[in-house]
Amino acid sequence: MNRTTLTLIGVVTALAAVTGVGALTVPDDGADDGASAAQRLPVERSTLVCPKPSESELATTDYTAFTPKGEAGDGKGGARLLPADLADPSTPGGDDKKDKKDKKKDEDKGEDGGSAKSVLPLKAPGTPVVTDTDSPDAPALFGSADGSFAPGWTVQQTTSVSAGIGRGLHGTACGEADTDFWFPAASTADERHDYAHLTNPDDTAAVVDLEMYGKGGRVTSESGREITVPPRSTVPVLLSTLTPDPETNLAVHAVVRTGRVGAQVHAVDDDLGGDWLPAAGVPRGTAVLPGIPADATAVRLVALTTGQDDADLKVRLAGRSGQITPAGHETLHLKPGEVNAVDLGDVTKGEPGSLVLTPSEKGDTTPFVAALRVTRGKGAKQETAFIPATVPVEERATVADNRSKGGTLSLTAPGEAATVKVTASAGSGGGSPKTATYAVKAGTTTAVTPPLPTGGKGTYALTVERESGGEVYAARTLEVKADGVPAFTVQTLPDDRGTVAVPEAGQDLSVLTD
Repeated sequence: MNRTTLTLIGVVTALAAVTGVGALTVPDDGADDGASAAQRLPVERSTLVCPKPSESELATTDYTAFTPKGEAGDGKGGARLLPADLADPSTPGGDDKKDKKDKKKDEDKGEDGGSAKSVLPLKAPGTPVVTDTDSPDAPALFGSADGSFAPGWTVQQTTSVSAGIGRGLHGTACGEADTDFWFPAASTADERHDYAHLTNPDDTAAVVDLEMYGKGGRVTSESGREITVPPRSTVPVLLSTLTPDPETNLAVHAVVRTGRVGAQVHAVDDDLGGDWLPAAGVPRGTAVLPGIPADATAVRLVALTTGQDDADLKVRLAGRSGQITPAGHETLHLKPGEVNAVDLGDVTKGEPGSLVLTPSEKGDTTPFVAALRVTRGKGAKQETAFIPATVPVEERATVADNRSKGGTLSLTAPGEAATVKVTASAGSGGGSPKTATYAVKAGTTTAVTPPLPTGGKGTYALTVERESGGEVYAARTLEVKADGVPAFTVQTLPDDRGTVAVPEAGQDLSVLTD
């Protein structure tokens, strides 16, 4: 019999290197077996996917990449993105004509971040890197970071469309590849042109189902089933081609049967601009939607219970001084599989706020997903953005592409009070970091103008760290004025999961093989 000896720490660290976002915990049964407490170690690899930006001839897209500077790390590793092929969803297997070996060869050239095909290769953690494009043929991007560049690696994609359909600011944080995504607040109304962007960062094909739910329940669509996304390719799917009739409020569920993809929905309106609709957080029995601007003129809540039971929710707005109940919208009832959309009007009444949804009955854990469509401006000068329910900042979260003007950071403590440290990185053109600390009162939202780098030039990143107290939710609003249109985009800041909990081995574990 051959005996291969592995320590638990080795097994778990290897797992963390593969997933980049995993977390393991040790059951606590009260027994004291001498094992050491779990410690948190940096992830060793992260993968991100950026969707194909606007095809408008009047669009300019800015990219900013950043990794926070960690307390530990030897500076080894790298972070880079590569262009994805554009595939045809109507063709089995897509139109991926390029040989996989050639693609692998192209990627291997960029191991040191110096390939001509690489986009945004980082030189060092702590310093953002930027680039831009005005090409309507700009591709989707995918890539990875490893070593000391992996923990907290983030890339922001911000597109400005100066005129025409979709004019305004379209922003999104490039997302992780996964197997399950929910998108409340999508639409196939006549004035909306929503695309689901599916990008496969891996070497093998992925197969995806797009399930849709409206106010009457599940929308039947055979054409949304078994969409093949070829290796290292992207597939845009126009949602209106998947529904027999227009649906004003939709929840889209992207389920990956094989492989994994990055998924985001691009929502474009004939008259109200548009923005990226990121996936909502994992369905839970509560939800926080942070960062509603003070001057929002209309807010629409779209929610769906994902379980088999009804859900009755209390609706609260967490503002500067505490939580209030929106007049006429004290509760929200959700039936299984049926979208409920509620127009809350100018719910913030001139103050920044965040929406908090909790069960009406204590102990109810029926899972649901939710998102907001937020409108600013009036008449022909309106612009929209989306805020999905998100997860709290457990340790650290980062958002890139902050600018010297037009930025607001919202911090929400729905339960206990909390203290938060916010660090502005060096600018892409120089400068040094600057830190500020904020106290967030229980049940409130604090909206601040974030700190600027000392002597900084160019764009910079904001890193949010919860120092003490209860749960904290965060969002960043970026806005510009263009011909009187209050163009804006909102990015929530979920925890970056830059570390993984690893229990120390109390004894040697062995794998026995014959």
